Amino acid sequence: MSAFDICAFGNSLTAGFGLPEQASLPRQLHARLEADGIATVIANHGISGDTTAGGLGRIQSALRPGPDLVILELGINDILMGIPPKRIRANLEQLIQACLQAKARVLLAGFTAVLDVPPAAGEEFNALYPELARTYDLTLFPDFLGRVAGDPELTLPDGLHPNARGIAWIVNRLAPVVRAVLEAMGGKNI
Repeated sequence: MSAFDICAFGNSLTAGFGLPEQASLPRQLHARLEADGIATVIANHGISGDTTAGGLGRIQSALRPGPDLVILELGINDILMGIPPKRIRANLEQLIQACLQAKARVLLAGFTAVLDVPPAAGEEFNALYPELARTYDLTLFPDFLGRVAGDPELTLPDGLHPNARGIAWIVNRLAPVVRAVLEAMGGKNI
């Protein structure tokens, strides 16, 4: 059986900030997909604190092995740092284009701006993920941190980064989306 090569490309949420490696999103997602009978190899290209601009500096090396699918999870740090949504969008577009040029499918992880982001910037930020998904015909995984951020049962003490249970909750929502993308790609045994 041939395995799907997946690149999990993101920030601390992908890297597994504050968690043992086996509790990280790539490891939990791999275990879930394998349990569902889908052979995968998932490379963890998450870097804590990374932004879309930082991602631009490292995307080519992440794409060098030729992944079948890139789970693109970036942008939340940008908006928290006050980077204008137009700049975030431009950087995400470049990242998406790099993935597509490398013949990788892209699953775009979207976010909802947190409360302390100015309302106008928050609205523009919230709209950019669905707009990019439509523009590039990508699968969107909306609101990556939905119901996790702020829940003390699902986060580390900072209230934002998921704990192992929070990652498991995200994976329970994400795995069926990834499975659907892989099934649509075909060409491998599922």
